[in-house]
Amino acid sequence: MKTISLYDEKELLIKLQSGDHAAFGKIYGIYSRRIYLNTLKLVKDEDQAQEILQDVFIRIWNARETIDPSRPFSSFLFSIAQNLVRDFFRKAARDMKLRDSLARTGSELYDHIESALDLKETSEILQRAIDALPQQRKMIFTLCRLEGKSYEEVAAIMGISVSTVGNQLTKATKTVRHAFLLSPPSLLALTAFIINTN
Repeated sequence: MKTISLYDEKELLIKLQSGDHAAFGKIYGIYSRRIYLNTLKLVKDEDQAQEILQDVFIRIWNARETIDPSRPFSSFLFSIAQNLVRDFFRKAARDMKLRDSLARTGSELYDHIESALDLKETSEILQRAIDALPQQRKMIFTLCRLEGKSYEEVAAIMGISVSTVGNQLTKATKTVRHAFLLSPPSLLALTAFIINTN
């Protein structure tokens, strides 16, 4: 496993702050395997562990100008990875609750739910609506509505103001809600609760 002295690491971080891709690549080479293996132990899925690893370094690159070279970088890295793993498990739990809620709501609304509705279609309508959003609006909607993050958390992640998050989320929500209004009435009744009406 690669190691690095504190002096060399500080030099790399200073270069990273200025957008040096070679420095970023060296930092990735030093830490990526350790983060991947630690993450894999927790999520038990190679693809998911790889996705989290990539997300860690995307966040590092996006936040490079705010990194403090005088502070322990490994602690910062592993803290990001830990938060992403926690988000992964939260999302997994929410997805399970959503599936259960869809099934319960459907049973209450219609006795013939199995023949009347296709839950896969519901998911596809939602995904198509989200994919059609502008990039920033799409990310805000995903972080707030699907991952359950607060306005403040999303503002910090994306480097924008809380008011911008609120404004963009309102527009995104209207667009997604409109997509469901164009769907069959029975499907709309089942899936309306997915979209926060505020």
